[in-house]
Amino acid sequence: MADTGKVAFINIKISEIAPNPEQPRKFFSEEAQQELTASIKENGLLQPVVVRPVEGAKVPYMLIAGERRWRSCKAAGLEVIPAKVVEGASEEEAYVLSIAENVNRADMTIMEEAGAYADLKAAGWTPAKIAKQFGKTETHITWRLGLLTLRPEVAEMVDNGQIKNNLAWHIAQLTPANQMVAAMRYVRGDFDSEAEAQHFANGLKLMEQQTSLTNEKAPTTEEQETRKKAKAKAKDGLGKAEEVLIPLLEELAEKKPEDLAVILGDDLSRHVRVVGRLYAKVQMVRNLLSKAQGIQRAMEAEFNKAAVEVQQEAANEKAAQAQAAPKPPAPKSKARTAATATATKAPARKSPVKKAEPAAAAEEKVAAPAGK
Repeated sequence: MADTGKVAFINIKISEIAPNPEQPRKFFSEEAQQELTASIKENGLLQPVVVRPVEGAKVPYMLIAGERRWRSCKAAGLEVIPAKVVEGASEEEAYVLSIAENVNRADMTIMEEAGAYADLKAAGWTPAKIAKQFGKTETHITWRLGLLTLRPEVAEMVDNGQIKNNLAWHIAQLTPANQMVAAMRYVRGDFDSEAEAQHFANGLKLMEQQTSLTNEKAPTTEEQETRKKAKAKAKDGLGKAEEVLIPLLEELAEKKPEDLAVILGDDLSRHVRVVGRLYAKVQMVRNLLSKAQGIQRAMEAEFNKAAVEVQQEAANEKAAQAQAAPKPPAPKSKARTAATATATKAPARKSPVKKAEPAAAAEEKVAAPAGK
C-alpha cells in the first residue's frame, strides 16, 4: 500500500467527525457498546480514533477506524476526542486501514469480513495480496469469498452463529434451493454432527452434478446381482465384528491398566499395535460411511423433490386439459325456462262454440208437451 503521508495527533470536536459510509463492519453489539460507553465515562478515551481530512464536505473529517469509540464518546457526552489524523490517504487506503482495524475483532461477523475482502477484490486485489496485507492465509481469504454466494436467509443464519464457518462454505457451493434444504435440516437438528451436515451438503452437490434421476438407466440383472453379493458380504463382516471383535474390546475395556499389564505380559505391545491399527481403520471407515450416508440422504432429498415436480407437472397438465375441453351450456334460470316453455307451448285446442238457435224454435221446444 502506498505511503499515506504525514500523521498528526490532535483533539477534534465530535461534531466535526463523520462515520465512514463504507465501514466494513455493519453490526455493533449493543451490550458491548454500553460497556464501552461506561468505561469512557469512567476513564476517558484511552485509544484515539483514526480520521482523514475530507475537502469540500460538510464535516471536515471522516472516520477511518474507531467508529465504536466515536459512538460511545457521543453517548458519554464528550464534545472533543483525541484523534490520529492521516493526511493524504486515498479512499482505498482508508478502507484497507478500516478493515485492518476490524478484521481480527471477535464481534466482526464472518459475512462482514467476506464483504470487505470482496470490495478489495473488486478493486483489483488478488486473494494472495489480501492475505498478505491482513496476515491471513490465501485459503482463508478464498473460503471467505466463497461465502458470498449464500442466499440472504442462510447468510443471516451464519452471522447469527446458527451455522458454523466450515459448514457454511460447503452450503455456499450449492444452488440457492439446495442451500435452504441443507441449512434448514442442520438448524432443526437432523444431523448428529457438523461433519454429517457437510457430507449431506456434499451429497447434494454430487446430485447437482449428476444427470436427472429420470434419465438414469435401471441397473442390469448382472449389476443387481453384484450389489446383492456385496451387501451380503458387508453384512456378514459386520456380523463377525459384532460376535467376536466388539465383545473382545468390551472385555478389555472392563479391566484396569495395572491388571492388563500383568494379564497380557509380553503380548501387551502387540495388543497396543493391533488396536491402534483397528482404531485408524475404524475412523477411516466411519468417515466413509458418514459420507455415504450424506449421499444417500441427498439422493432421497433429490428424489422427493423430483417426485413433487412430477406431481406438480401432472396437476398443471390436468388443469390445462380441463381448461381446453369444451364447456357444457350453462343451465338456464328457472324463470327463464318457464317463460320459454310458455312461449313455445302449442296453443290449447278450443271446444267448438254452439251456434245460436232461432228464437221461434226455442219457444216451440219450451212449449212442447213433456211426452213428445
